Amino acid sequence: MNRDLRIVFMGTPDFAVATLKHILDNDYNVVGVVTAPDRPAGRGRKVQQSAVKKFAQEKGLHVLQPTNLKDENFIASLRALQANLQVVVAFRMLPRVVWDMPEFGTFNLHASLLPEYRGAAPINWALINGEHQTGVTTFFIDDKIDTGAIIAQRSTTIDPDENAGDLHDRLMNQGAALVVETLRKIVTNTVTTTNQPQQGIEKTAYKLNKENTRIDWNTSAGVIHNLIRGLSPYPAAWTVLENGDDEQINLKVYNSGVELKGHDLVPGAVLVEDKKLKIACSNGFVVLNEIQLAGKRRMPIKDVLNGFSFNSEAKMR
Repeated sequence: MNRDLRIVFMGTPDFAVATLKHILDNDYNVVGVVTAPDRPAGRGRKVQQSAVKKFAQEKGLHVLQPTNLKDENFIASLRALQANLQVVVAFRMLPRVVWDMPEFGTFNLHASLLPEYRGAAPINWALINGEHQTGVTTFFIDDKIDTGAIIAQRSTTIDPDENAGDLHDRLMNQGAALVVETLRKIVTNTVTTTNQPQQGIEKTAYKLNKENTRIDWNTSAGVIHNLIRGLSPYPAAWTVLENGDDEQINLKVYNSGVELKGHDLVPGAVLVEDKKLKIACSNGFVVLNEIQLAGKRRMPIKDVLNGFSFNSEAKMR
């Protein structure tokens, strides 16, 4: 006999909205949604609602926004929903009192082929590391990060010039479909799980920060190109342009190409040639196709070259 599911959905960004929508479109019973509290954002510091909250309210769903997931009032409100399953997509780490609550457990959607790329930024790091394949995984949550028993996986090939935004959108849709596939297994009580290895996992999806998003021009063109596409459009790879003795400008790079050829320039040297902006690296050049100078808008390089002069000794560092 099929199970009657009462689902609490937990998530915050657009990536999670696609899954929540797909769950509802397939007529599953969502009794509540847990998402991040409203927060000020942007230059005007206006209070913003999460993408999941906006969508949930449009659908008339009950929304909880705890600041503390162990708060007794939140726990009581969560219990009152009488859910027997929780689905988590792009949310915070849950305490045991939350993930262990429902009868049929709590499962998470992760944007990698676990056990590879556990952590905060799996889409970015798969591209940064030049992977040719990635995917999505559903797994039952346990007391560590992304280590629980795997329920289902779906793999996909990565295009050589695909960026993080493109891959995000593809995995968002594949993940939504995989969650519904997982729900069908839970409804029919046909779930079989695979335990993840807990040792020897080398590929980790570290949180992105100012240090690991900066371009190192001493590395190869391929490594730099992968960093750029792996961070585009957000948060974007960055570097500092030394445009003469007194001018230093931070800039972000959104799109690039590679030219593999010998040269005698120092890494980071700027070469403007044939209406192209080329930066020297260890084995050739990285061609910058789209950048954003500090205080300016994001622009294709032809527009930059029309309005900005690069010093003959200009260098990226």
